Amino acid sequence: MKHSNISIFIPHIGCPHMCSFCDQRTISGAQHAPTGDEVREICAKALAEVRDPGNAEIAFFGGSFTAIPRDYMVELLEAAHEFIGEGKFSGIRCSTRPDCIDFEVLQLLKEYGVTAIELGAQSLDDEVLTLNERGHTAQDVEDACELIKAFGFELGLQMMIGLYGSTPEKEWDTIKRIAALGPDTVRIYPVVVLKGTRLGELLMSGEYTPFSFDRAVDITASAMAMFEESGIRVIKCGLHASEFVERDMVGGFYHPAFRELCEGLIYRHNMEFELKSEETLPKTAVFAVHPSCISKAVGQKKVNISYFRELGIAVSIEGDESVPKYRCKLRR
Repeated sequence: MKHSNISIFIPHIGCPHMCSFCDQRTISGAQHAPTGDEVREICAKALAEVRDPGNAEIAFFGGSFTAIPRDYMVELLEAAHEFIGEGKFSGIRCSTRPDCIDFEVLQLLKEYGVTAIELGAQSLDDEVLTLNERGHTAQDVEDACELIKAFGFELGLQMMIGLYGSTPEKEWDTIKRIAALGPDTVRIYPVVVLKGTRLGELLMSGEYTPFSFDRAVDITASAMAMFEESGIRVIKCGLHASEFVERDMVGGFYHPAFRELCEGLIYRHNMEFELKSEETLPKTAVFAVHPSCISKAVGQKKVNISYFRELGIAVSIEGDESVPKYRCKLRR
């Protein structure tokens, strides 16, 4: 059964910094800070509707959860905790900043049934962090990760690709450093530039020039492949489709099916690698992939089939349960 989250969005309150890219209300679509009673209503409704609540978590997203006023954080946790346990949800997930993690707050989160903590790392390059007004260092990320894992929480890291001041080399260094930290999950957010943000101003002035869209897809695809090979689940790639994002974006790397674009590229690269083992390029090629990944290998709008057709190769895809995710085998 697929894991699910009961998402509760907390607006941008308590966070000590306004990062260059941040317009949290646009990203989450949330305008209202929920009360404890509203959390109870959301959870009660979800508990009545979710088929397998034991495979679902209550998730506080949208802001820096451990940076909001302590009384308010406890109010939300108390409400959510009522819905944790046998026959209810399996735990609570929250997202926060690396510099808002310490021993005391982790003890508190543990008491209220929090099981997973996601950190908005965004980059592990100190220059990029400074230029984008993050207000923390790469060392803060590493220290917070160590403490979270020591407490036994599931660790998630969020990274952004294409921030102001970044380069492909810096992106790859961040990807490798995140993998070395050993998180359980990763969310990858290629930068979407929103109007009204500092990054939007830098884009309009010409001080900030993002990578090309294709480069962003290529870097993200490489990151996804590396994380999956390292046993790290990529649970999100790209912002979800949203009328708010589509209305307010002025640049960056938004696509409603960004993950599918990246997964298709992973398969294309792997199919090309398989073909290189042939003495001469064949006129036809049959690739086996995991049955759940056939559409990914074909590519969005059959882009991979078209790509190889232009090279003179008629490619077809078949399912094989023995082939791992993102891998492929050349049959003939």
